[in-house]
Amino acid sequence: MGRLYDQMKRDLELRNFSPHTRRIYLACVRRFALYFHRSPEELGDPEVREYLHYLIKERNVFQGAVTQAYGALKFFYETTLKRDWEGFRIPKGKIGRRLPTVLSQQEVEALFGAIKNLKHRAILMTIYSAGLRISEALHLKLSDIDSQRMTIRVEYGKGNKDRYTLLGKRNLDILREYWRKYHPEDWLFCNPSRKKPLSTNAVRRVFYKALRQAGIKKPAIVHTLRHSFATHLLEAGTDLYHIQHLLGHTNPKTTAVYLHLSRKELTKVTSPLDLLEEPEKPT
Repeated sequence: MGRLYDQMKRDLELRNFSPHTRRIYLACVRRFALYFHRSPEELGDPEVREYLHYLIKERNVFQGAVTQAYGALKFFYETTLKRDWEGFRIPKGKIGRRLPTVLSQQEVEALFGAIKNLKHRAILMTIYSAGLRISEALHLKLSDIDSQRMTIRVEYGKGNKDRYTLLGKRNLDILREYWRKYHPEDWLFCNPSRKKPLSTNAVRRVFYKALRQAGIKKPAIVHTLRHSFATHLLEAGTDLYHIQHLLGHTNPKTTAVYLHLSRKELTKVTSPLDLLEEPEKPT
């Protein structure tokens, strides 16, 4: 794409999109251009329709990936090329609502118990204890940990928003133990060069290994620890308003999904099978 790639990259930066979103959007438009072997500047309504149909019917990609492609192309044509996207009149697909996986408190303990490396255990315990996204945890600095107020400052979270979240006592204990052994200077969880944060792929590998060693069969990912944080707080009696702000959600509807995951209210409901009179056992 050359010139258009640089122009779109600059537009994304000016709109303050996160580095992760910038990479995804640029990759989506690049794949769109490669599909037709033409500059996207020469393409329009028919090609966009054909490409999205190809993703859905031939590639069978998840609806989330189609939505990303839709958003990237919309941004490219509307912002970078300054074309009227409404003129394309392309319907946006619906995303089915899926409930996230949640680990029980016993499974979380088993997961941490399976991790022998102190640094790796400290990272995953911090993600769970503070309800962090993986990128937020890896971009923490020593100055973000406030042991006096028992808070963690999250800078440039999703949507480039800052917030404070919890610093649990057990979390502080393991971070102090970790600091005594590794002596990080700037980034709390740095890579071996000590100049950059640890990579997300390295943390994912640690998580999946611990998941196997703990014998947990659920389809969990690192982000599952954040879902588990919110669900366990709700079950312990924390209200949704405080959970929303700890997670950094703008819309309370996003946080309300944890009502569907919590066992707190479900345990008050009796199964209709248990309401039936048991038949007499045959003699």
